[in-house]
Amino acid sequence: MDTSKLTSHQPLALGLFRLVIGFLFACQGAATVFGLLGRKATDAGEWPYWYAGLIELVCGVLVMVGLGTRSAAFLSSGAMAYAYFTVHQKDGLFPLQNGGESPALYSWAFLLLVFTGPGALSVSGLLRARRPADAPQPNPSSV
Repeated sequence: MDTSKLTSHQPLALGLFRLVIGFLFACQGAATVFGLLGRKATDAGEWPYWYAGLIELVCGVLVMVGLGTRSAAFLSSGAMAYAYFTVHQKDGLFPLQNGGESPALYSWAFLLLVFTGPGALSVSGLLRARRPADAPQPNPSSV
C-alpha cells in the first residue's frame, strides 16, 4: 500500500475527525443544558452535570469549527476524564462494566486533538491563511 497518498490526506482526515467529534460533543452538551434530543434539561447550576453540559456545548462548538482547538480539546479531555473517574469508575474497573465508554473515548479523542491541532477545514487555519505575510507574528513567549 502506498502510504504517501494516505499521508497527503492526513490534514483533511484530521479535520473531518475534529468536525465529527466536536459536533457529537456539542450535541451532548445541548441535550444536557437545553433538554434537546429527547433528554430532560439539567437544572441550571447543578453540579457537576450542568457545568459539564456547558463545557460540552461550548468546547464542542469550538472544536467543531476549529477555533482554539487545542485549548478547547484540553478542557474537554480533562472534563471527560473527570466524568469517567468520578461518575463511572465506581461501578466497575472497565468501561464496558461501568458504562463509561463515551467519556473514555471522548477523553482520548480530545487528547489526540491537543497534540495534533485542528487539521484542515478550521477557522484558525482560515484566519492564518488570511494574515498578510508581512504582518508581525505574535511572540509565543509573551502569550
